[in-house]
Formats: sequence, structure tokens, C-alpha cells
Amino acid sequence: MNAVHDLDWDVLDLGTNSIESVDYPQFGYAMARAIKNGDAERGILICGSGIGISIAANRFIEVRAALIHDGLGARLARQHNDANVICFGGRMIGPDLAVDCLKIFLSTSFEGGRHARRVDQLSDPR
Repeated sequence: MNAVHDLDWDVLDLGTNSIESVDYPQFGYAMARAIKNGDAERGILICGSGIGISIAANRFIEVRAALIHDGLGARLARQHNDANVICFGGRMIGPDLAVDCLKIFLSTSFEGGRHARRVDQLSDPR
């Protein structure tokens, strides 16, 4: 969380608050609801592989959660997909690389242009 504070972002901590095993979908849904309700613009989610938490968050149409493993993925998730949630697999990525990816994700803007049409289609699957 220090990386977020270092970038001067406000933090809404939705848990967990222990090292006990939890049902990760509840936390993915909580983050997604915060975005849906306007309580958060972007989110950070972590589970063992990052896959389950990504699936949970992406159940909400307002969320574009991207599972990230490297800096290029973090940059492209923002530039091309306007991703608003970054997901990590705690067993899949080291803390230093995750912090680097997070910094890239939080400081990269959506390019719009040809990508905007495609992002719009993600929210309206007709």
C-alpha cells in the first residue's frame, strides 16, 4: 500500500485485515461495488493466482479488471483497455515487480481513439 501513498493517491482499504484464508470473491465484489458506486476510480486486487479475483471483479459491467504480470501489460491495460482495476497473483509475481507494475498502471492514461470504440463494446456486449 505504500506505493499508492507514495503516488499521492487516496486509499479506500476494503480488506482483508488478516492472513487468514478468505473467500476472495467477496473482496472482488466489494472493490467492484466501490467503483460502481463512485467511491473509487481504480482498484487493486490480489489473490493467489490473480485469476479468481479478476473473474469476480469483472462480473460488474463498470469494471475492467486486468491480471498483470509485467510492466508492458500494466501500461497496455490502461492505454488500450482503460482498465480500472489491476489484479495480481500473490503467488505469481514478486513484490518489487508488482509495485513497479502498480506505479505504471496508476500513472498511465487511456489513449482513447480507436481503442474507445472497443472499450465501449466491452460495456455493451450486444
